Amino acid sequence: MLNELRVNEKIIRLMVGFITDIQNMDGIVYYARPDLTLGAGFGTAISTQGGPKVQEELKKTGSANITDVVVTGGGNLQAKYILHAVGPRFQEEDSEEKLEATTLNVLRKAEEHKLQKIVFPAMGAGFYGIPLEVSARVTLGVAREFLEKAVEPKEVVFCLRDSRELKVFQENLQKMK
Repeated sequence: MLNELRVNEKIIRLMVGFITDIQNMDGIVYYARPDLTLGAGFGTAISTQGGPKVQEELKKTGSANITDVVVTGGGNLQAKYILHAVGPRFQEEDSEEKLEATTLNVLRKAEEHKLQKIVFPAMGAGFYGIPLEVSARVTLGVAREFLEKAVEPKEVVFCLRDSRELKVFQENLQKMK
């Protein structure tokens, strides 16, 4: 199965792992809550591994709306930045369109901050209940379209939790070939 797609001189790559452990990334994407508090799961990893600086930066912003992306430093994480993307929840009205807009806003922020390599999770799949198929189709599609015209980022990685998530993303990436 396909784990990489070249888009002009750029790359979309799939991998399995834990997003905060990935080496050599300029930015990691966190599917954030509107109140911008670091919640359970990946949020706990960010606050534990990244240290209190990340949440302190978020407190200065306060809150964000659906589709907004707030950029903070990476704290003690290996990534320089965290892109806190406030995406839709399961069965929210227009959730696919909102997921599209959220993903596009992440990529725009990455370009604005001149990030060369960023890593996404399976956006909204998990606690927020966005179906995995929808997450894969929408986020991969937006990434491909964005990379066709953008200067940066040069590499967009989707870090997936397990082989089940990987398979769905591989199937969707294969369709784009």
